Amino acid sequence: MSQPVLFPELETERLSLRNVREEDTDFLYKHFSDEKVCEYLYDEENFTSREEAIELVNFYSNPEIAGYNRWVLVKKDNGERIGTCGFHLWDKTNHIAEIGYDLSPEFWGRGYMKEALTVAIGSGFDNMKLNRIHAYVAVENSRSSQLLKALNFKNEGIYRDKHLYKGKYYDHYSFSLLKREWI
Repeated sequence: MSQPVLFPELETERLSLRNVREEDTDFLYKHFSDEKVCEYLYDEENFTSREEAIELVNFYSNPEIAGYNRWVLVKKDNGERIGTCGFHLWDKTNHIAEIGYDLSPEFWGRGYMKEALTVAIGSGFDNMKLNRIHAYVAVENSRSSQLLKALNFKNEGIYRDKHLYKGKYYDHYSFSLLKREWI
């Protein structure tokens, strides 16, 4: 009997979500060195070298064994890579994982991330057998907060001084979605 796939390739009407691979290195370097993409990502510095993108690809290279992943969001109509999303900090005992996501600014406001997160969340509940998915959003990032609310996440309050970034502490909203709330 084969093991179930925890992080399968996913499809939406407009997107393919596939796990990061070596051929994504240049996209990831460009993406995570973009000031707008990284504006509220206080847990990591912007990329300043291609080697950082190579390290990211290596980090996510074996999601089934590692227990965390990053999907690259690829537009079906032209194969363009537009962002990433994925699960990390998987607490297998309590069936909890954190979801993270980012999108190239030229695609903001077009529903792509909602589309991607909808299938990613469904996969987390179905394939990883999660009961709770949480996300942390910088309090200044109103677009991300609105997205999570639209996906039925509940704002549980503020996680104070969550990240120290460039000498300053940043508060984040703590959002969660329970399997029983997923429609």
